[in-house]
Amino acid sequence: MAKPKHSHLSLTHLIIFIFITITSSLPSLASNRPPRFLGKFSRSSPPNSPSPPERRQQQQKLIKYETRYFAQNLDHFSFSETPKFQQRYLVNAEHWVGPQRQGPIFLYCGNEGDIVWFAENTGFVWELAPRFGAMVLFPEHRYYGESMPYGSEEEAYKNASTLSFLTAEQALADFAVLITELKRDWSAEGCPVVLFGGSYGGMLAAWMRLKYPHIAIGALASSAPILQFEDIVPTETFYDIVSNDFRRESSSCFNTIKESWDALMTEGQKQNGLHQLTKTFHLCGELKRTEDLVDWLESAYSYLAMVNYPYGSEFMMPLPGHPIREVCRKIDGCPDGTSTLERIFEGISVYHNYSGKADCFELEDESDVGTDGWNWQACTEMVMPMSSSRDRSMFQTYDYNFSSFQEWCWKQFNVKPRPTWITTEFGGHDIKATLETFGSNIIFSNGLLDPWSGGSVLQNVSESIIALVTEEGAHHIDLRFSTKGDPEWLVEQRESEIKLIQGWLDKFYQEKKAAFDM
Repeated sequence: MAKPKHSHLSLTHLIIFIFITITSSLPSLASNRPPRFLGKFSRSSPPNSPSPPERRQQQQKLIKYETRYFAQNLDHFSFSETPKFQQRYLVNAEHWVGPQRQGPIFLYCGNEGDIVWFAENTGFVWELAPRFGAMVLFPEHRYYGESMPYGSEEEAYKNASTLSFLTAEQALADFAVLITELKRDWSAEGCPVVLFGGSYGGMLAAWMRLKYPHIAIGALASSAPILQFEDIVPTETFYDIVSNDFRRESSSCFNTIKESWDALMTEGQKQNGLHQLTKTFHLCGELKRTEDLVDWLESAYSYLAMVNYPYGSEFMMPLPGHPIREVCRKIDGCPDGTSTLERIFEGISVYHNYSGKADCFELEDESDVGTDGWNWQACTEMVMPMSSSRDRSMFQTYDYNFSSFQEWCWKQFNVKPRPTWITTEFGGHDIKATLETFGSNIIFSNGLLDPWSGGSVLQNVSESIIALVTEEGAHHIDLRFSTKGDPEWLVEQRESEIKLIQGWLDKFYQEKKAAFDM
């Protein structure tokens, strides 16, 4: 049978920021897995798009860029000789009004993946460029895409020594050095820079504004969970939000999913149980462990919560608008007598096979788990604790287990995590007082359907550090291309962002003019 084109999608993509151990009687789901962001999808082939052809054509007209490379320092924080690497960046100056008019530069902070994928899925920046007369710049994050130190991915990911330069601090320094040198080359030293970023890229945008305020005048940090560290937010927050997204659509759907984990494990322990699960879930290959199927399902539920957009989308795979509503409609709509696991299959097919073109599903081969840069980042500084609560979560119950996480990281990389380093480097505790004193010009935008919103800034900090929160928004939906079907709250959110960015630029130009007139 033909395999679905998206068969590569499974828990390896799961955006869990921790390693955990199941403390109930059920086996561990993710105790040996690193955290994930959406960048994993940047390795994927684009799915068959359900978007209307005219919409795709309109979007493609806006996405135009030159691909260039910059000789970047491998280590910005040492004066010893280290080899350079070629950092890829995408640039478009079609609408830029130029250095004479101090045209702004819109810089998107590259995430953990191929920068082309992020550029193609960040329509808001492209739509703003002509409105502001701005240059658009998408620099790629080191160790991802084509921006590989040591000449190749194989050499860059060789061991802990070669990976030691893969950090958020080094990536921010890359962005700072790149934009400084490019502005010098373009005689654009007087041009203001505005930062954009979503998810991990949003975290980088906020941190860069704080670390390099002389380089960028402001940052739009969308769905940026900068507080998802240590004990700043409750560890169960992420999974509670995912679960609530399902419960708000249907309590029976929530309960069916919650009951399914026991049903899965019970079936898997029977004689020929794995074979029966293989048939029930239409897997391409014979299931070897029940845990692999559990992980596959858990991954899909979490991603559904993140992309629970009010309109159809396709940047991960084809999905309908309000996809969780559709999943629950399928689960609840099965005829009387349908088993729990058969209901789960009907629901999960909305995520894995909405196009209806997949004959079977293949659970991902995890042999490449050690060759992904995000695994390294999760095992060093991006340590974000998570757990699943007994009552509010539809997932299996487990507590955060740092020891298990640490053992896995040592086994994979011979490295020990530093769970307090991010808050030492960038802050996080008592964030309101800190940002109010030392920060300015940052927008934290979040939708409360997004499970990562629980780890972000959800209240205004000051007159210039603003939280834009929408009840129906999902993962950095504001950075997506606008559509005719955008709800009014999304239109208003983007207009608020535009107004704030315009205010930053107006103030910058006024201060420049005042200094010139003196």
